[in-house]
Amino acid sequence: MNNIRKINIENGYYIFKLEKILKEKNISKNKLMRDTNTDFKVLQRLLTGDLVKLDIIVLARFCDYLNCSITDIVEYIPNKK
Repeated sequence: MNNIRKINIENGYYIFKLEKILKEKNISKNKLMRDTNTDFKVLQRLLTGDLVKLDIIVLARFCDYLNCSITDIVEYIPNKK
């Protein structure tokens, strides 16, 4: 699970799986940045989960390029009540 980042928040947690997908598809971060015209800082935040808000335009671009869904890249799991 070293290619997956879990970020706890008040009501649950997010799982960021972009690095895992890149590894599975044998795509480098540099190739993804170049081919999707994405800034390094934006990509790095999605890899680490170190962000405040998600850019749905970037997520859509990545989903299209990687042929996956948004939940393949980031997933929210609520706490059980």
